[in-house]
Amino acid sequence: MSEDWAAVARVINERVQALGWKQRELAARSQVSQAIVREIQNHTVERKRSDRTLEALALALGLHPQHLLAVLHGRIPPAPGQPREDMEDAVSARLAVIELRLSEITEQLAGLRADLGAALGNRDEQ
Repeated sequence: MSEDWAAVARVINERVQALGWKQRELAARSQVSQAIVREIQNHTVERKRSDRTLEALALALGLHPQHLLAVLHGRIPPAPGQPREDMEDAVSARLAVIELRLSEITEQLAGLRADLGAALGNRDEQ
């Protein structure tokens, strides 16, 4: 399964900006070293981080404890207050993302088909 650290960085940066925090404040509130926070926020060093690090950052940012982990793995993040996911729930969440993307692709194909039909119909009329 691929990991999207750039997406994690975007979520953290958007939330830090919304809260009006500096990197130092996130590090203090999450009890994660400022160096690690900087690496994740700037997406400069891409390496495996412990789930606890992502959970600490998520909680400090007021997100569900598994929010950043879900983003990392391309799943729809749980809303604050939802129970923690077990492995079966994670598979269900991943399937929900796939179904959503499949639906979007189907809609795009229908639109392309309609555009192509209209373009070909206009050419026949000329």
